Amino acid sequence: MNRQEKQEALRLERRKYIIGGAAVVIVLVFLIRLAFLQLMSDDYKARADSNAFLQQIKFPARGAITDRKGRLLVYNQPAYDIMVVMNEQLGVDTLDLCHSLNITRDWYERRMDELRDRRKNPGFSNHTQQLFMSQLSVEEFSRFQEKLFRFPGFYIQKRSIRQYTSPIAAHILGDVGEVGPSDIENNPYYRSGDYIGKLGVERAYEDVLRGEKGVEILLRDARGRLKGHYQGGKFDRQPVPGKSLTLSIDSALQALGERLMSGKLGSIVAIEPKTGEVLCMVSAPSYDPRTLVGRQRGAQHMALQRNPLKPLLNRSILGQYPPGSTFKTSQALTFLQEGIITPQTAFPCYHGFRYRGLKVGCHAHSSPTPLVPAIGTSCNAYFCWGLYYMFANRQKFPSVQAGMTRWKDHMVRMGFGYKLGIDLPGEKRGMIPNADYYDKAYRKSWNGLTVISISIGQGEVTTTPLQIANLGATIANRGYYITPHVVKEVQDTPLDSLYTTKKYTMVDRKHYETVVAGMRKAVIDGTCRSANTPLYEVCGKTGTAQNRGHDHSVFMGFAPRENPQIAIAVYVENGGWGATFGVPIGALMMEQYIMGCLSEHSQAKAEQIANKAINYGDYAR
Repeated sequence: MNRQEKQEALRLERRKYIIGGAAVVIVLVFLIRLAFLQLMSDDYKARADSNAFLQQIKFPARGAITDRKGRLLVYNQPAYDIMVVMNEQLGVDTLDLCHSLNITRDWYERRMDELRDRRKNPGFSNHTQQLFMSQLSVEEFSRFQEKLFRFPGFYIQKRSIRQYTSPIAAHILGDVGEVGPSDIENNPYYRSGDYIGKLGVERAYEDVLRGEKGVEILLRDARGRLKGHYQGGKFDRQPVPGKSLTLSIDSALQALGERLMSGKLGSIVAIEPKTGEVLCMVSAPSYDPRTLVGRQRGAQHMALQRNPLKPLLNRSILGQYPPGSTFKTSQALTFLQEGIITPQTAFPCYHGFRYRGLKVGCHAHSSPTPLVPAIGTSCNAYFCWGLYYMFANRQKFPSVQAGMTRWKDHMVRMGFGYKLGIDLPGEKRGMIPNADYYDKAYRKSWNGLTVISISIGQGEVTTTPLQIANLGATIANRGYYITPHVVKEVQDTPLDSLYTTKKYTMVDRKHYETVVAGMRKAVIDGTCRSANTPLYEVCGKTGTAQNRGHDHSVFMGFAPRENPQIAIAVYVENGGWGATFGVPIGALMMEQYIMGCLSEHSQAKAEQIANKAINYGDYAR
């Protein structure tokens, strides 16, 4: 074989391998595509299944919610959704459909576009049911069901919607609404058209309340007509109802609190000291939870969002305010524990604290005064002197920064500066400054006089009304608290240990007894006299928190003095002196809870307070 013939044979040999390789690649491509379609792609499977089966989701009943005495607050009511399978509804008379559902053609087209938009509806498929219209009433359902045979591809699905027995406790209960794209992406349990808790305990306890979906698998014939359950229902799954919740809230106390806060901005929080159970949580202004039910929920929610007084804001856990003079109790405890003062230590008050050209004003009272009457009269000078001497004590603290750190440690252990951990979403932490904060603010050139206002609950210090109420519970317990919580019991489920474990402060019990004596004196002949009653011993502390406009009216207290049943914080924005609104509201709330009702005299007083509104014109603008 000559050279030319050899080259030709070599080319043929190479061509054979090339053609063979190409054939192998083509076969591999087909095999990979086939495997993908069979094992990884749901599209063709969905088409095949949709031709043979109809999977109807069976929604569970959401858990009911009652108050601590078993009064029903939230329950379920039957409702009906209209579902659509896109590839089955082609050719439907849309004008007849719109007329039957009392909707416009524009609404119909917008809804169809929304369902096909994978950004808004990540779980969209032409072959599975999509929520077309939700929450039909029984009457609407009955009318549409008679005509359903005219509209192939449209189905009716039964579910339940939330109903509320009264207009109270909206911020605690929360509400339920349709899932958003992020809900679907973050949790495979949800698909378009499902409902989820949006706020309050509905959100915090969503996994408990929602239950588990069931499914019915129905068989179709060749023409798509339903022929009954597949294999007699062998593969059907019954829904598992959600678990019910018993709240720690006393609904009668909650209703009174909301009535007293009518026409005002602010909060009332009451806690049972020995358990940490929240007895009421009022945020004003509030709204009727019954307005956020049904197809009008979106419009109603938008109106609430646009209200300048922010009724959707739960001020009890989201409002961050200066605590004012209620904070002095925490200062007294700190100074006693650190040995800065004793109960007998007396400081002068010349209508306030005056030192090195600095003045913090105070009202007239006897001077000098020891601790118990200083708490009773809410003497500003006393607590300014205490903080000054603590931060200047070089025998105990090598620097002002060290004194500040010790002070902050006490505040944190008392429940300030961080979230308490209540079982509601969105809690804020408030502000307790530390040494680094002031080092940066004053370039390390500062001392106790620089930050003196924190000793009386002003300056950089902010707290939530919940934290103030928790301080009251801690003093009532003489040195510990249990993380506040609004759920008393979950059906067949123990509470998280967070809500049963005692958290102790760094202060000895004997020092709490001294502060309790001061709070009792405030009620007997001090700033809280209007809270005094012969029925039981009340201990209290007023606060008048400075503000750019009118001062805020604050009260913190508990009763009875021994074996306390209730600790409470009242915060009325722009309400003036603590005794103006805070004390009388707190006194009425304690009477309602301890006695079970208000006396005739207290009823008249409650009516007077409820009718006294504060002008928030500047706030609204």
